[in-house]
Amino acid sequence: MAVTVKSSVPEYVVSSFPPSRNASADRRSLGAGGGRTSPIALIPFEADTGMVQYDSLSLDEAESLRRATAFHADLPQKAAVEARFLKEHGADLVLGDIPPLAFAAAAAADVPSVALGNFTWDWIYAGYADAPAGLIRTIREAYAHASLVLRLPMSGGFDGLESKTRDLPFVARASPQDPRDVRRALGVPDDRPMVLTSFGAYGLRNFDTASLERLRGYTVITDELPNRGPEQPFDYQDLVRAADVVVTKPGYGIISECIANRTAILYTSRGHFPEYDVLVREMPKYVRAQYIEQEDLLAGRWAPSLERLLASPPPPITPAINGAEVAAEIISNILH
Repeated sequence: MAVTVKSSVPEYVVSSFPPSRNASADRRSLGAGGGRTSPIALIPFEADTGMVQYDSLSLDEAESLRRATAFHADLPQKAAVEARFLKEHGADLVLGDIPPLAFAAAAAADVPSVALGNFTWDWIYAGYADAPAGLIRTIREAYAHASLVLRLPMSGGFDGLESKTRDLPFVARASPQDPRDVRRALGVPDDRPMVLTSFGAYGLRNFDTASLERLRGYTVITDELPNRGPEQPFDYQDLVRAADVVVTKPGYGIISECIANRTAILYTSRGHFPEYDVLVREMPKYVRAQYIEQEDLLAGRWAPSLERLLASPPPPITPAINGAEVAAEIISNILH
């Protein structure tokens, strides 16, 4: 089965699929069975506009709404173009996480579609006072075309989709590596907690990295280590598992990986983003978590918060993390 990915994600995201050390679940989710019988083609494409960010901790609400409104103003025309693509390539299914265009295009091409995510963009944009009503309506109408909705934990939105929604366990990558091997390879002493920073592609502005030299008793590893592709020694989830603490902003991806690898989270605020409140409310059920003020984070004053976090008790719930396998089975049943 051929898989085509239309996205603005970097190429390494797709090229990291098999061959890969931890790719068995990925292969199943792509319908590839036991080996690489599913070629994956990446086509650079803007499927939505998301949020405009200055860095990982700050965003531009007004510009985000402006771009989203402009993008969705001609959604029917965009959907018609994509529908032609789907027909020309004989698409059997559209899977989207979770751009409205995907489902409008699938409906126009008479192809079934599956939405997968932990929030919907109408809910996100509706959280801003200046969000145009027409934008929210257009997005909801597009989502209504989805044949099925697979909702991840820690969710928000999905208004009007209840009758076609199924809840999934966490989709998360658990590392098979022995944390001691990873720490040894990174040169982390056994007697020091390892702290991994995770601020994604946007990074941090105004971060005093030199201040971390005063953080005694900890080894700090950044997420900028080269770990993209099978030629690298470790996958990112291996670093998460090896760490005692991940310092980050709340986001579904990093929270789910910390849950899967039982790694504590030191988090800070990320600007006004509706998902933030949901994640902050839900994640302490599944993972040890501690808040740190942005001012303290950027100044490197981490020690008091790290001490409180590492002294905290385990979370009350150990959730299932086989969401990828569950989703793959559901999708496979649709295709067959």
